[in-house]
Amino acid sequence: MKIKAANGFARILKTEGIPWVSCYPTNHVNNALGEEGVPILMMGEERFAVAVADAYSRVTSGKQIGVCTVMANLNAAGLQMAYGAIAQAWEDSSPLLVIAEGVSPGATRHTHYDMADAFKSVTKWVGQVDRAELVPDYARRAFTHLRSGRPGPVLLIIPRDLGEYEADDHPYTPVKGWRSGPDPDDVSSAVRTLLAARDPLLYVGEGVLYADATAELLKLAELAQVPVLTTLKGKSAFPENHPLSVGVRGSLAEHYLRKCDVLFSIGSSLFPNRFSHAIPDAARKTIVQCTIDTLDINRSYETRHAVIGDAKLTLQALADEVARRGGRKNAALLAEIRAGKAEFLAKFRPWLESTETPINPYRVFGDLMKVLDPQRSFVTADSGNTRDQTSTVYEAQIPRGYLGWGNVSTLGFSLAGAVAAKLAFPERQCVHVTGDAGVCYMMGNFEAVARYRIGITTIHINNGGYSGYGPGFWGAGHDPYTWKVSDHATACMASMARAVGFHAEDVTEPSQIIPAIERAFKENAAGRPAFLEFICSHHPVHGGWVRPA
Repeated sequence: MKIKAANGFARILKTEGIPWVSCYPTNHVNNALGEEGVPILMMGEERFAVAVADAYSRVTSGKQIGVCTVMANLNAAGLQMAYGAIAQAWEDSSPLLVIAEGVSPGATRHTHYDMADAFKSVTKWVGQVDRAELVPDYARRAFTHLRSGRPGPVLLIIPRDLGEYEADDHPYTPVKGWRSGPDPDDVSSAVRTLLAARDPLLYVGEGVLYADATAELLKLAELAQVPVLTTLKGKSAFPENHPLSVGVRGSLAEHYLRKCDVLFSIGSSLFPNRFSHAIPDAARKTIVQCTIDTLDINRSYETRHAVIGDAKLTLQALADEVARRGGRKNAALLAEIRAGKAEFLAKFRPWLESTETPINPYRVFGDLMKVLDPQRSFVTADSGNTRDQTSTVYEAQIPRGYLGWGNVSTLGFSLAGAVAAKLAFPERQCVHVTGDAGVCYMMGNFEAVARYRIGITTIHINNGGYSGYGPGFWGAGHDPYTWKVSDHATACMASMARAVGFHAEDVTEPSQIIPAIERAFKENAAGRPAFLEFICSHHPVHGGWVRPA
C-alpha cells in the first residue's frame, strides 16, 4: 500500500509511542499528524513549541522523546525563530526531535539559508530526507541518536513534495536504543580510589537521571558512606532529605567540595559553567569521572581515573564492587552533615518565615514547601533569582521532582517545564516560579495553556526589577541604568493572565500566601491553570557557585 511521505512519518511516530507533537504553524507534517490521529499541541510561537517538546524529554529523562514541528522551507522564519530553543537543548544535552519542512529539490537556488548547515553546530544529527522511501531509514537513524549515547537534539528535514512510498516494502519497527557497560578493570581501580580516600565526595550530574539510575546511586552512596552533591541539572537525582545529601549550592555544598580529596563524578561533564561549581584546588584532588562520553575526559580537569559507560550499568558495577570489598560505615560523617544542614538552614529560616512587606521571596518558597507534597509534585524556576533561590532551599525528594538547568538558562522556559511535567505526570502538582523578566517571555503562551486546560500554577515573584541588578543590590548595583521596569501599580500581570482564562490573584500579605496557593491548587485540580502574583522585596541572596581563588 502506497502512503505519502509525511503520513508515513506520522505513523512512525505512533509506532514509536509519541503521545503528541507540539507545533506552531505551518508545517505540512501537521496535516499528516492530524490525518493519522496524532494529537497536536498548538503553542503561541516557535520557541515555546520547541521548549515544551524539549522539556518533555527532560522531565521524563528521555523515556519519552519530545517532538515538535516548525515552519521552514523557503520561508524559514519559524526555524530561525526556534534556533535559540534548539541551541538550549544542545547545550543541556536534551534528546529533542525537531521536524522542519525542507526546501524542494531544485529550489535551493532561491534562498541564502542552508538549514542543515545552520543547525549542525547545535544538533547531534541533521537528517535531510530526499526520497519518500527513505523516511523509515531516516526515522530509524534519528531515534537511534535520540536513544543512544550522550543525549542531544536531532533535526529531521522533510520536504513537502517527496511523493509516496510503498509502506509494505519499507516497514518500520521501534528503535530500542543501546547502552555500553564499563570496563571491569576501570571499575576496580575507581572503587579502590574511592574507599581509600580520606574525604571523598560523590559529584552527581543529570546523566544519572537519563540512565534511570537513581536507585543504583542511592545504593552506592549508602554502601560507601559518601556525601552526595548534585549539579543544578542533576538536582533530584539523589533525595535531598537523605542524611548523605549536601544539596546543590550554598555553604554545605561548598564545604564538602573544598574539603574532598577524591571527587568521584557520575553522569556529569564537569564543565565549570555559569550555573555549576568549578572544582577548587583541582590539581590537589584525585578526580574520578564516570561518564558516557569520552569527550568529557581530561577536558576541564585532569582525570586520574575514568569509567566509561552508561550510568546505570556503571553504578551497578561500582556498588557490587564496593559491596564485595565490605563497604564502610561513617557515623561521624552523618553527624557532621546533619549539623551542617542545621547551620545552613539557620541562615535562611528567618527569611522563610519572614512577616515583612513587601513579602520576602523566601517566605513564598517556605510556604510553598508547606503546601506541596514533595513525593507528588514538580517544581522548576526561571532564569535569575528565582532559579538561584529555589535551587538553594527547595528540597527535591523524588527523581524529577525539580527540574534544573545547565549552561543555558533561558527566560520563560519554566512555563514549558511545568506544562511538560503535567503532561508527563498528570497526578503531580506542577508549579513553576518566575520573575518579572521571565513572565514577559511566557505571557504570549498562557492562552495555549488555558486552551488545553493544563492545570499548573505559575508563581510570579514581582519585585519590579529585571534580574535584581539595580540600586540597593550589592551596593550601588552593577546594572543601575537598566534594572527598573514597571511595578505592579503600572502593570498587573495577574490581570493579563485572568484575561486569557487563568485563575489569578495578587498577594501582598505573607499571611495570605498559603490560602492563595491552596486556592490555586484547587483550580488546577479542575483543569484550570493559576497565576499567583506575589508583591515581593528585592532580596538577591542565594547559595553561590564555587570558583577558583
